[in-house]
Amino acid sequence: MTKTTKRNRRRSSRAGVTLIEMLVVVTIIGLFVALVGPGLWKKVDESKTTLTRSQIDNFMTALGTYKLDTGTFPTTEQGLAALRIKPADVNQWNGPYLPKDVPKDPWARDYIYRYPGEHQADEPEITSLGADGQPGGEGTNADIVSWKNK
Repeated sequence: MTKTTKRNRRRSSRAGVTLIEMLVVVTIIGLFVALVGPGLWKKVDESKTTLTRSQIDNFMTALGTYKLDTGTFPTTEQGLAALRIKPADVNQWNGPYLPKDVPKDPWARDYIYRYPGEHQADEPEITSLGADGQPGGEGTNADIVSWKNK
């Protein structure tokens, strides 16, 4: 064998990453994800709750304008769609009152609209059932409602 062949063999046997080095790197990455991940998911949940409150506020503003024009709020049956599409039996409708179609909540579910409301008979009520999609709940699973949104 020539000297260059021996030298190349030595280099190739030393090149690369050992199993121990790979395990150390994977462990460090795992620890980083374990420490940072929960905080990151909490921020995502908080941002969904904030977005929901903001959307409900926008709906309430649009509903106020709708009432100024028509003299009443949309019925439960007409729903939030009345902010985009003129109901057949409504005069003085000057909409659309929303720039786009009524969005779903951040958990991809429809908002629940009621008028007259159960908690405020003279005001409409809008509810998002939160992350779990069930009435009630705590934390990110808590309902987000218009009458407590003020």
